Amino acid sequence: MANYSYDEGGSMAAYFIITFLALILIPLTLSISPSNKKTLNGCQCNLCVEQRLRIAKGEKSSIFHPKFSAKSVFIICGWAVFVLFSYKVANAKMDNKIYDPFEILGISMSATEKEIKSHYKKLSKIYHPDKVKASVNETIEQIQNRFVDFTKAYKSLTDENIRENLRKYGNPDGPQQTSVGIALPKWIVESKNNVWVLGVYGLIFGGALPTLVGRWWFGSRQKTKDGVKTTLAAAFFKSLKEDSTMEDVVGTLGQAYKWEYSTKGKTGDPAELDRLEKNIALAAPKQWEMLRTIIDAGNNANQRRAMILIYAHLLRLDVKKPRLQKEQTRILLQTPILLNALLNIAISRNWLIPTLYVMRLHGYLAQALLPRGSPAKQDRLSQLPGITGEDALKADDLVEVIDELEANSDSRAENVKKAVARWGRLEVVDAAYKVIGERIIVPSSIVYLTVKLRLSPPSSSSVAAVKEEPTAEEVKRSMKSNDQKDEDFLISRNDAEPTEGEDTWAHAPYWPESRKPGWWLILADDKNSRVVVPPMKITNVPFSNPSAGDRDYRTYKLQFQAPQAPGMYTWKIYLISDTFVGEEVFRNMTLKIDDVSALNADEQPSEDEISDPDEDSLAGQMTAMRGGKVKGSPREESDDESSTDDDEDSQDESSSDSD
Repeated sequence: MANYSYDEGGSMAAYFIITFLALILIPLTLSISPSNKKTLNGCQCNLCVEQRLRIAKGEKSSIFHPKFSAKSVFIICGWAVFVLFSYKVANAKMDNKIYDPFEILGISMSATEKEIKSHYKKLSKIYHPDKVKASVNETIEQIQNRFVDFTKAYKSLTDENIRENLRKYGNPDGPQQTSVGIALPKWIVESKNNVWVLGVYGLIFGGALPTLVGRWWFGSRQKTKDGVKTTLAAAFFKSLKEDSTMEDVVGTLGQAYKWEYSTKGKTGDPAELDRLEKNIALAAPKQWEMLRTIIDAGNNANQRRAMILIYAHLLRLDVKKPRLQKEQTRILLQTPILLNALLNIAISRNWLIPTLYVMRLHGYLAQALLPRGSPAKQDRLSQLPGITGEDALKADDLVEVIDELEANSDSRAENVKKAVARWGRLEVVDAAYKVIGERIIVPSSIVYLTVKLRLSPPSSSSVAAVKEEPTAEEVKRSMKSNDQKDEDFLISRNDAEPTEGEDTWAHAPYWPESRKPGWWLILADDKNSRVVVPPMKITNVPFSNPSAGDRDYRTYKLQFQAPQAPGMYTWKIYLISDTFVGEEVFRNMTLKIDDVSALNADEQPSEDEISDPDEDSLAGQMTAMRGGKVKGSPREESDDESSTDDDEDSQDESSSDSD
């Protein structure tokens, strides 16, 4: 019969808690990767360096103002509980000690029976209850129990029956009652605590758990896969038009702050907001009047507050209140999520014009410039540190700005050169359509648009001029190597070639966090203003490096299915920067679709690969309706064969009769 007992000290429950915490805390702790603070490969102009220092200062915590995420707090508290229970287990007394008579008597296991009897007699003379008097530290019961243990251990080693019990059952008294410990403290099941225990269980499983599951379920239903609310996505869908202008896109973005931004607890600093609004109205009266109409129509304080802070950023206005500065940072860091949701809506309808405007708006926000429909020359040059709109009108190119500043011995020249040295000017080395294992492109085939890209700073022409010309043998060997690498990449599953280059931080001195330059690759039908293939995001484009040979670029590929009809398709690729204004590359890419008959005999699909559908099948009936070739039914063929045989037999019979 088993004797069930609860864990009085809770030590067994501690083992379960320690194991449970270890399974959760170890993966979570390993998932925390140290933040990459290396920024030496980024822009080194004064504005970018100062911005990185401000970002680092804002992320830095102190003793009085520690900064912990919810994940960090959970990990720290979890490890604290883990250490507490580990300490409790380490210092707990174990009750399941193995019975050892030699240890009780204090003799070695090699002692003979004679030595055991002699040792027991000595212990009896010392510890017999009649010879030991009770004291403050030892009671009569303890003295008697100790002598009983000595006697039991002595008999376990000298008496045959008791020794057999010890060998079989591990106890000199024979089989014992089985004891099963339950890993719950006894106070949990005590009747006086039933109300409290049941109350806690009810709160956890009847209140907290359903609430968490409900919030997760209904929260996931209220948001799209882009992470925005469904009501906002519906508003985006209604507001965006095929011919939307940049102003329309900005106005559509402004609608997001009805749902995605709350002014609860942020209604302070009205005087500062009014001051910023007046300055915005003076600097951009036309744009702000249009937005003001949208804001007044919705009569929403969220929109007004958010758009004032966004336009203060676009116009590079100084926000004096620290509280508003932090609020502006949060709003700006949220805009890429909102713009990506807006971009996906434009792409779902294959609209090219609003797609390009949404992409360009990323760059305007990154560089803190007022959005325009098409990037102007002064917008591109105003991105340089210390260059204003008036300065930009005097030059036509980034290099001309540097030359003019150096000619005038302007102190801004060195700072501008640092920014231009890490500029994101994209260069298309090569672009082509390819099909794996095919000489030509036929209808409905899987086509890969491969694009080879690199970054070439505007001032790198002099560096490229000193590059040594390779010999004919080197050119031949390099072309063969590059062809093999291109073929290996084409059949791989990666969208971009592997790269070992370090992350490059872009020149974005007004954006509130370090930013990596990126581009969108779009294949579009420019004549019909349609997106042919959904865009692909491109990052980690390497800088031009003459010492790397003739492969100082990175190859990217975009997969799509060719049209079903042969012909010439005049398409265009767009490469739009998400960080720099005006850094866009366009190239016409005509796709030629040949008929299958243009393939050679050995390239034609065999009958085993493509067979005609059966006449009885649905595919065969549809093919027959279009006038295509189908296979006859096996039953009909057998009937035809049998009828032919019958005809021949009847002819043979008639001929014999006539004879």
